[in-house]
Order: sequence, then C-alpha cells, then structure tokens
Amino acid sequence: MHQLMQHTPLRIGRIIDHAARFHPNRPVISRRPDDGLCETSWWVIRARALHVAQALAAMGLGRGDVVGVMGWNTDRMLELWYGVPGAGAVLHTLNPRLFDDQLVYIINHAGDRLLFVDTDLLPIVERIWPRLETVEQVIVLTDAERMPETPLPARDYEGMVLEQDGDFDWVAGDETDACGICYTSGTTGNPKGVVYTHRSNTLHAMTMITPDMLGLRAADRVMPVVPLFHANGWSIGYAAPMTGASMVLPGRDLSPAALYELLEMGVTVTAAVPTIWLMLLAHLDKAGLRLSSLKRVVIGGSSCPRAVIERFQDHYGVQVLHAWGMTEMSPVGTICSFKPEIEAMAPEARLDIQETVGHPPFGVDLRITDDEGEPLPWDGQTQGRLWARGASVVERYLHDEAAASDPAGWFDTGDVATMDPHGYVRITDRSKDIIKSGGEWISSIELENAALAHPDVAEAAAVGMPHEKWGERPVLVVVPRAEAPPEPATLLEVLARRFAQWQLPDDIVFVSEIPHTATGKISKLQLRQQLAGMGYVLPARS
Repeated sequence: MHQLMQHTPLRIGRIIDHAARFHPNRPVISRRPDDGLCETSWWVIRARALHVAQALAAMGLGRGDVVGVMGWNTDRMLELWYGVPGAGAVLHTLNPRLFDDQLVYIINHAGDRLLFVDTDLLPIVERIWPRLETVEQVIVLTDAERMPETPLPARDYEGMVLEQDGDFDWVAGDETDACGICYTSGTTGNPKGVVYTHRSNTLHAMTMITPDMLGLRAADRVMPVVPLFHANGWSIGYAAPMTGASMVLPGRDLSPAALYELLEMGVTVTAAVPTIWLMLLAHLDKAGLRLSSLKRVVIGGSSCPRAVIERFQDHYGVQVLHAWGMTEMSPVGTICSFKPEIEAMAPEARLDIQETVGHPPFGVDLRITDDEGEPLPWDGQTQGRLWARGASVVERYLHDEAAASDPAGWFDTGDVATMDPHGYVRITDRSKDIIKSGGEWISSIELENAALAHPDVAEAAAVGMPHEKWGERPVLVVVPRAEAPPEPATLLEVLARRFAQWQLPDDIVFVSEIPHTATGKISKLQLRQQLAGMGYVLPARS
C-alpha cells in the first residue's frame, strides 16, 4: 500500500493559482510610488505574474538564476513574488535601507543577473552600479511614460510585461528547489543569505493562516506594513492569497496619516514593528481618531511594550498578537495567541502573558539550554539560549560550507529567553546585548519596555557599559516625547515597580534620536559607540 495518494509538489505557484481560481475578484489595493493608489485582483496578479515568468524565460533566465528586487509593498512586487519563481528563478529581495557596501556585497554574493527596482530607488542602483559584478540589466517598475532617464542598461516594467502574450505555464520542478533569498542584516559581520525553498515557504504559509497564528480567512483584508523585502515579508505575501484574503499594500509612505487612510479601507489585520505602531497610536490620540474595521494587529521585529498592547486593546478594541521570528526561520516562530489556560486568567495576568512572544505552532520546535547545551526548565524564570528547528528553519547559509544548525537540526537563534510550563516564550535579550552585572543578567528589553510606560518617553534603549567592579552596569538612553525630558527620579520610580534596586540603571541619558539598523531595530552596537564617542563615563555608584 505504498504511494496510493497523489504526489503534488508544494510549489508556490499553486498558491496564486488557488487564489485566482477560487477568489479571482478579491481586491488587492496598493499605493505605487510612481502613480498613486490603484486596485487589482488575484486573477490579474496571477495573469501578470505569468507574463513576468514568460519574459524572464525569453531573456534566458530560468532554474537557479537569481533575480534581485528592490521595491516597496505594491501589486507589482506581488507579481514578481510569483513570477520570478514561476520561471524557475530565485527571487532575491533587497533592502534599500542597507548601506551601499552591504547592498553591493549581497548582490554580488547572491549572483543577481537582473534587478527590478522602483523608480524612487533607481538612484541607489545607479550609485553602486560600477561595483556590481553579475547584473546584466535593470527593469524599472513603471511604464514607458514615467520611465526616468538613466545611464544604466534599463527598460520599463510595463513594456516588458505587455510584450508577452501570457501563454505560459509555471516552470515545473521539485518542491525543494530554491524559491527566494533574504539576507540577514549583518550587524556582526557580512550579511548571510538564507535560501527558502518552494516547500518551506508553502509549509510556513500554511502554518501562518491557522487560527492560533494569523487566523486568516477569505473575509479578511490584510495590510502588511512590514516590507516584503524584510524577513520573507513575514510570509504574508503567501498567506493572504492562500486563504483568498484581500490585501492592502502601503508602498513607501509609512507615515501615520498615510497608514490610517489605508487602514480605514476595511483592513482587518495588519503587521509591523513596534516603532510604526507607537507613531500611529500617537497620531490617533492627537487627532482623536478611531479604527473602524481593524481587528488584529501583529507586532514583531522587536519586543512590544506593554503600553502599546494596552492602548490597542483597551482604547481601540484591537487584539494584539505579539510575534517573534527570524529571517532564518522564514520568519515567524511564535505568536502570542491564548491557550485555554491563559483565557482563564485574570485580565492583568493575561497582559503579562501578552508581553511574551507566545508559543510555537506545529512545525516549529523550540528549547532553551545553558551555555554547555544542557536543557533548562520551562519555569518562566530560568533564562537560557533559545534554539529552534523545523521544516522552515535554515540548515545552511548560502555559499557557506559549515552547517548553521547542529547535527540534530537545532539552530542557535542568538536570543536569550525563558519558557513557561505552557510553552510561552519570553525573549529577555539578544545574547550579545544582555547586561551582565556582577554575574547576574539584566534584560535590556524589559528595562526599555518598562521605561516606555512613562508618558514622556518616546523611545528607550538600555545598554551595558563597562564597570570596574561589576563588569557592566545598565545605562538607559531615552528620547523624550516632549521638548522637556522627564525627570530622572520619576522615570526611576516607574522602573522600580518592576525591577530590584540593583537592576535599575546607573544613569539616564537623554538624546534626540537613537540609532537604528536598516531593518528598524535599535542598534546597540552603534549606541555604545555613540556613547563612547561622547566620552561617556558611568557616574559613581554607591
């Protein structure tokens, strides 16, 4: 009784095929950088993606060839999302916020043969063009009428698409074929390439749509504020059409006013990093606005402050789903939905749980260990190194001979975490950022989130600074919300509600801005360098 069921390779073309066949007219609304707001559908997205695949095949690109894409969240990006792998090629999403040297490195390292680029990002490519070793041509995501002048070997996207007749089938292949590439941010060295397969992306999307994850339905309208070029777009570009959900794509303008306008177009689910939601909430509060359709907001990328969770839920009636993951995990590893044991808790206790990043779905396995690799208890208190394994977790980085995972398949995430008896994970720090004072660990993330409970704090970052006696002591760097910064004493009072005296920062430093990485996370490395460049010295501590 072997192989009595059909063998259907898990290739992502089947996702858009399903959406176009069973949800053909579901709206896909996007704001393009070249011609503003437009509306299309899953049927049209698929049809134009076939044109893209046909055009690539006519150019001689196919199985294993890498195609770079530097663009914002628009309908054209979705067409490439499916059209490039549909030609058998590999979609390499490029983050335009990276430094030139990093972009040059990853384009050359991946071996991109072709670049698709939005009009406003073309100057970046022009600037780095002399250093690109493998790129043959640039396709600008616009039409002939709006095509900018450029010295590059370039042409317009719409012309390329319309030249094809669309009489084309997705290139067949194995489900383990490469489908896409995303690079890590490279904060501790050169960025590393994570290669996703058709199988891993399909399985990850199937996981994402389940009720305890995003819980997507055809009736939903999803707006990914997180860029599709960042960490596989949190898989939303696959999950939405898999369920037939409608999509709203915000393009490059992520200002609170622009996002609010799009949210009010019937969006029920949205996703972004905490910084975006802090700005949106401030805008809503100042303007006295309400959210008429939004039901769920997914917050990941960095730890979500309790104050943000409370404001969304108590004032706007929007459920917060705190999430965690990595580029290496496709990327989502946990989401904080409620198990029955959590639903039964009192409201304040449930909020405590929502400060965790939740529990993993089927397909993701997690554990915490000490530095020697010995398993640690799931008591919600013991901190350890967080490891992950699963069908959508990296095994090896692009062009690396050494495995990224150990022989048993466990990948060291680089995060420090606790796990409670119900399997809920609390990220207490990155292993390189945790503050080690007198042999004890102090979570910089928890200090930062506690500081954000003060009404006059707009942003906060905690770092460890060298100390002769204790090794390190915490310093809290604060961006004040108003012109006058909060009194340090009142801020310490807020922190003292959640921390022991020895865990409180030795100093509070006020700055106009805190440095961030290209993916929007606080750069602790740059912040320490900034403090050192200021000649900062810890104050005397009794």
